[in-house]
Amino acid sequence: MEIPACKRLRLILGDQLNAEHSWFAAPDPDILYVVAELHQEATYVRHHVQKVLAFFLAMEALAGQLKARGHRVLHLDLDDTAGFEGLPALLTHLLAQSGSESFEYQRPDEFRLMQQLSEFCDSLDIPGHCCGTEHFLVTFDALEEVFPSDKKQRMEHFYRRMRRDSGWLMDEDSKPVGGQWNYDVENRKSLPRQIVLPEPLLFENDAAAAHKRLQRHGIETLGEIAGDRLAWPVTREQCRALLSHFTADLLPRFGDYQDALTDRDWALFHSRLSFAMNSKLLSPREVVEAALEARASDPDGYPLASVEGFVRQVMGWREFMRGIYWTRMPAYASLNELDHQASLPAFYWTGETRMACMRQAIGQSLEHAYAHHIQRLMVTGNFALLIGAHPDAVDAWYLGIYIDAIEWVEMPNTRGMSQFADGGLVASKPYVSSGNYINKMSDHCSGCHFDVKARSGDKACPFNPLYWHFMERHRSRLEKNPRIGMVYRNWDRMSQDRRDEILTTADAILADPDAL
Repeated sequence: MEIPACKRLRLILGDQLNAEHSWFAAPDPDILYVVAELHQEATYVRHHVQKVLAFFLAMEALAGQLKARGHRVLHLDLDDTAGFEGLPALLTHLLAQSGSESFEYQRPDEFRLMQQLSEFCDSLDIPGHCCGTEHFLVTFDALEEVFPSDKKQRMEHFYRRMRRDSGWLMDEDSKPVGGQWNYDVENRKSLPRQIVLPEPLLFENDAAAAHKRLQRHGIETLGEIAGDRLAWPVTREQCRALLSHFTADLLPRFGDYQDALTDRDWALFHSRLSFAMNSKLLSPREVVEAALEARASDPDGYPLASVEGFVRQVMGWREFMRGIYWTRMPAYASLNELDHQASLPAFYWTGETRMACMRQAIGQSLEHAYAHHIQRLMVTGNFALLIGAHPDAVDAWYLGIYIDAIEWVEMPNTRGMSQFADGGLVASKPYVSSGNYINKMSDHCSGCHFDVKARSGDKACPFNPLYWHFMERHRSRLEKNPRIGMVYRNWDRMSQDRRDEILTTADAILADPDAL
């Protein structure tokens, strides 16, 4: 590869694709931007093929856009970078060959990359500089103040602070619009059969060349891609189109059915904007403002519960996860409060199980690299927690299979919210349920091999005995939790024989979960 000479070399990582960053205010002939496909980034976990391809295509598109605006850009693909053992080796070569007098990079959002680039800069004989990504609503420097590490955090408190600071969904008296901070109770409806589901907006991005590179370099992936056509947005224009589609066609019903589970579709009324935001093709500010503008233009057509529920996900939950991650790392990555040690069953990689809800959630994840938050939390995450899967295994699966999964947002959601491995730093209780919750929120159970009402025996919905087994084996930790106490009173009312039947069924499942 030919490396142009420059005075300043700037690195753009694959999740730093914000063409509106101040770096790009005006072309400078002394600056060379480097956008590189890296073996280390494609293999640090086994990723979904669509996830790797989406990042690679989006990186290529950004490089082309910047070149068209007059910037000097070196775009390197796997063929160019294959001979280098990691990012530091590549950067060492590029700096030497370009004669650059300084190195600059935007702050990475993953701890491992921040550590790697910080150590690399410390080793340089030329100046190295790290700047912000200009993306998040809470600046990096403010995280320690907003998320003091000596206190447990709760998203609701953080969310209210964000509302007050931003003025979003606040009235003139600094009160929440509508008189309530959230409308979560209104946003828990199952999906009626008569509701017509919209066609998801999909794209036709040609991923054939990038896919061949993955295969040529032996990059192991999971999941599938149909005909080498990537349906996810990889340019800012496509991401803006997806945002417009969401606000125009989906947002009015998003709130009602955001928790619904169904066999009928994989996208429902969800925005599917998380990849666009996590790659920084869209900013959280413009996404929130688009939702608020839609409601301002048509208050009757956009229920407050829907708009508030969506805004809470973006300005509340997303920013909250980042704060937990950065103020608790690196220790957070090793937390395992419940001492869970089990492996994930093989069907997490195949979707081949007789459990209808798991088959749907895993199957669509393999097909589309996507599942919505309730599928992740209350189906696949719930099952992993009930069987006592090791948080490392759960982290690796979630980080690999979902197109939007970057460690800063995946790990607190998985290890904290889903697996309770942080002992309650994120969630006030473990999010576990029996089959009753899934039956209430879905149409899965009526066609399932298992009986959602049975608690014991070969036909019992596995979530039922596993739920009681989980509660029993962690009783000493959980029974004093005020949100769980009623569960133990119900358990204690059962006869000893009944409890033994349930626990025996759970033991059989735990001995061979792959048999499900």
